[in-house]
Amino acid sequence: MMIEGAPLPGPDLRAQELHRAFDAFNQVSQALTLAYEGLQVRVESLTAELAIANGELRRQYEAKEALSERLTLLLNALPAGVIVLDGEACVSVANPAACQLFGQTIIGENWPELVRARLAATDAPSEWQLGSCRLAVGESPLDSAGGRILLIHDVTTAHRLKGELERNQRMVAMGEMAASLAHQLRTPLATALLYSANLCQSDLSVAARVRFAGKAMDQLKRLERLIQEVLLFARGQSIGRDTVSAGQLLADAARIVQPLFIERKVAFRVVCEVGDEPLIGSRKALAGALVNLLENALQACTAGGEVRLSAEVATGQMLISVRDTGPGIAPEVQARVFEPFFTTRGQGTGLGLAIALGVARAHGGSIDVITVLGQGSEFIMRLPTGETAERDD
Repeated sequence: MMIEGAPLPGPDLRAQELHRAFDAFNQVSQALTLAYEGLQVRVESLTAELAIANGELRRQYEAKEALSERLTLLLNALPAGVIVLDGEACVSVANPAACQLFGQTIIGENWPELVRARLAATDAPSEWQLGSCRLAVGESPLDSAGGRILLIHDVTTAHRLKGELERNQRMVAMGEMAASLAHQLRTPLATALLYSANLCQSDLSVAARVRFAGKAMDQLKRLERLIQEVLLFARGQSIGRDTVSAGQLLADAARIVQPLFIERKVAFRVVCEVGDEPLIGSRKALAGALVNLLENALQACTAGGEVRLSAEVATGQMLISVRDTGPGIAPEVQARVFEPFFTTRGQGTGLGLAIALGVARAHGGSIDVITVLGQGSEFIMRLPTGETAERDD
């Protein structure tokens, strides 16, 4: 709008305004150019990064495809059955071994219903019977949605071999028990035979005949008691809690072996300085262990030798010693004398010392061996005394 009386701008003023407008346009144009160039650089950078990311994703996809293929091959090749359950306990994946075990395609089956219909529980909590097959089923959680993975092994052969092994072990145990029983019975049987042989003497008086018959009967009764004890031991019975004095224990053992020493012409001495000291345990088992030690000492001696049975108390223990005047024990033999069935005698069973050590350990004790070649050996049975055993209880 023209204002009346206002002067019109001159040509120079209009030229200056136009020049300033062009300068502003040029500045804005340069700014837009720089911004476009920066945007183009950023686009190129993002394009490169996207290409790298796409390449990495492609490599990961290819790796996962390869891994999936390998896992599929592995599942198909596994001899064990693999079953994947979803959150509803339905079978979503089952490898060929699992389908072969069940004889059908089990995809989509409800696992609890399949178990009720096809599997029978066994005495083992994680083992089931499927027809003639015995299956072991292991279970692990798969994901947070409640899925599970089951690993199923056919343990039919392993179960059969386990049963055969258990039967073989029972047979071995029965053989060892029979050998142990034979060893325990041998000494009283030999004693009974000696007494019975005396009954055949024609000039034997009636009183002597009655005495020998009574002694033979005592040994036969001891045989019966030994058999009963072995049967009790085989059933897992305890060794007993008798209270017996050391003097009684040594007298029991001496009475059993005395005739054998007389027959072999080997001197036998008993020295008991603690006759009233009590021991707690099985009187018969402890006496049997001492008989085994005494018989072993007798076998080591020749005619004219001597065996000494003694007892003393030291450091709260009862020390019962069996010392012989035999040739001693070689170091390589001494390391094995307590091994079951190890013997250096042709007619020995190798159980006497092993049984004695087992009895000593069952009573909380042990057996030590001291030997000098050419001078004899000493077996020392260490047992807790009655007061020590009561405190330990």
